[in-house]
Amino acid sequence: MDIPDYDKALYFTLWGQWDDLLVLMVRTKDDMLSKKIQLFLHAYHYSLDQSKIMSSHDNLLYYVDHAMKYEPVPIMEI
Repeated sequence: MDIPDYDKALYFTLWGQWDDLLVLMVRTKDDMLSKKIQLFLHAYHYSLDQSKIMSSHDNLLYYVDHAMKYEPVPIMEI
């Protein structure tokens, strides 16, 4: 998973670029990011409950924020 996927997810979410967010959902290698995007887009398009939409939006942003802080431990080659 590259950090640019998280940057893209954040940008697309904040600027309402749902088509690009959908493409990112399909192409990313991060399964959790893909699922969070899927849940948000489904709620946005099909839910009538505003609180459910806001909750899924916030969950996506919290995950992106959390994932951007994580740095994988480098693996030493012998």
